[in-house]
Amino acid sequence: MYRAIYAVLLRRLPAEGAHRSAFWLIRAAASVPGLAWALRRVLGPRDPALRVRALGLDFPGPLGLAAGFDKDGEGVTGLAALGFGFVEVGTVTAQPQPGNPKPRMFRFPEERALVNRMGFNNHGAAALAARLRALRARPGYRPVVGVNIGKTKVVGDGEAVADYVTSARLVADVADYVVVNVSSPNTPGLRDLQSVDKLRPLLTAVREALDEASPRRRVPLLVKIAPDLADEDIDAVADLALDLGLDGIIATNTTISRAGLRDGEAVAAAGPGGLSGAPLKSRALAVLRRLHARTGDRLVLIAAGGIETADDARERLAAGATLLQAYTAFIYQGPGWVRRIHADLAQRTSAADDSLPT
Repeated sequence: MYRAIYAVLLRRLPAEGAHRSAFWLIRAAASVPGLAWALRRVLGPRDPALRVRALGLDFPGPLGLAAGFDKDGEGVTGLAALGFGFVEVGTVTAQPQPGNPKPRMFRFPEERALVNRMGFNNHGAAALAARLRALRARPGYRPVVGVNIGKTKVVGDGEAVADYVTSARLVADVADYVVVNVSSPNTPGLRDLQSVDKLRPLLTAVREALDEASPRRRVPLLVKIAPDLADEDIDAVADLALDLGLDGIIATNTTISRAGLRDGEAVAAAGPGGLSGAPLKSRALAVLRRLHARTGDRLVLIAAGGIETADDARERLAAGATLLQAYTAFIYQGPGWVRRIHADLAQRTSAADDSLPT
């Protein structure tokens, strides 16, 4: 049904407009009394073989929603009802900002890919924190929610650390974990923060801010890296994460490469931005394998980038991932996709008499 709706309606809308429409439907469904509970009963991961214990948290399933879909934490209940084992909201910045000019999202359906240059459009960390605080106060089921934080565009490089620290303090009491995003290609200069000499003081300051703002609960801290890093830089980030006692790394963000996109005219029309989806699959897997070879089981590795099938999911888990994230495949395949991936993983896990990483 979703594919029919996509073919007839959603693909005819501008990509960002289609996203807003679909997201509105998810939120509307969750607002109907009892419907989120019913959807979660049908679509949610329930097989004990899918449960993952990581970051000091219990995940009902390994597949979560990557940051970028729900930037302001407006649809967490509905997204969790669709079966995601966790939801990462953001990227959020210390100051509200509109993001880049439109159009800023482009579909490549033949390659099952997206290009976006959204530019961290969000209502600000304070607004997100208030929304998540209200969610925590409600009775009933509460999904695992991570918060992805980035740099406000108007903030200069010299003030970047303070900008991240502001966001970290604001979300510390409402985030199940926090991710420092230094790898989006859509904020000028942001990826420069991935160099170890700049990343060390940034992560150290964010860790201290989280500890001060949440003295009774240690908030897990992760960093999200780009697939475009050279191998030696991946090793350097892995070593830094171990040295600083980070909890994990997300591999990977979108890529500035256009490898795998065949329509040169459409690529030119889309312009700059981050590519996600199937063309990113092989590089994201290679980065994951390199990180695991460097860190072993000392860090939680969350795999993202080009995960479309249960085989993809199992390959990432076998390569060292503890958890998985997706975005683009969810856009193309619809709300039933999450349940199908989890169901296939559970079936194969039971058949192999094995369990997912803990």
